[in-house]
Amino acid sequence: MSETPFQISRREAYEEIGLPMDDSKLPSPFRIEHICQLPFNLAKTELAVRPCVAFLHSDDPKTGVSASVEETMIPRLNAKEVAAVFSAPFHNFLRAEDELHEGEKLPGQPSDWYRGDWTEWHEGRWRMHHFYVPISNQVVTKPRVREGGQAAIAEQLDEAEDAGMTRYKVWGMTARILVDAARVAYGEDPEFEVFYHLINSHVSSRMFLTWRTQHNTHLGDETMIEKLFEMGRLQDTKKPGSELTKEDLLNAAAKM
Repeated sequence: MSETPFQISRREAYEEIGLPMDDSKLPSPFRIEHICQLPFNLAKTELAVRPCVAFLHSDDPKTGVSASVEETMIPRLNAKEVAAVFSAPFHNFLRAEDELHEGEKLPGQPSDWYRGDWTEWHEGRWRMHHFYVPISNQVVTKPRVREGGQAAIAEQLDEAEDAGMTRYKVWGMTARILVDAARVAYGEDPEFEVFYHLINSHVSSRMFLTWRTQHNTHLGDETMIEKLFEMGRLQDTKKPGSELTKEDLLNAAAKM
């Protein structure tokens, strides 16, 4: 029996942080509303991810009283896959600096929130996002028993916090998906540069690549994924050590 993307997301959330797959098993008054699914995103490891967006309601529809997620929804972390769980302000993933609320004090400077750099990715240079989430004003949950690959990461986080670290880094595909989801949710473009967009042109029967700076107008990587699949990449069975090369991505881009 095949699972829907949302069912897979709920199962993954259950396996990683202990979020019940059945809403009836959630503590009252919490309930989960499935909002939407975003286009597939592609990783260099040939992994395609379908983001599913859901809203965790914490209010009682009868009384209107809200419960505290931090105090009631205590995650049960899978030590093999998760090093720590913390929260971040969603709208801030469209901003280049901390969004401060009245009376709020955060560590460092507002500009500490975001860093960006350029990298060769897919069909050209892409903007990679690095967000630094303040953790001095929230509860961070970590596995009680540590094992597997995440154990060393959790221990490094402990050492960094003991040394005075006050922000956690969010980057890579996770950051890209959060930026896309925030764009859809708020109907806004990010205020930082997103990436250079590669376009194909034909002059004198010769194809060449040219660059222009703009915010991205598409979400996810589904066109690229489709072309790579047609080229024989991204098959059901992944070969050990397989990783997309620049040549693979340029070949796929030429077919778009």
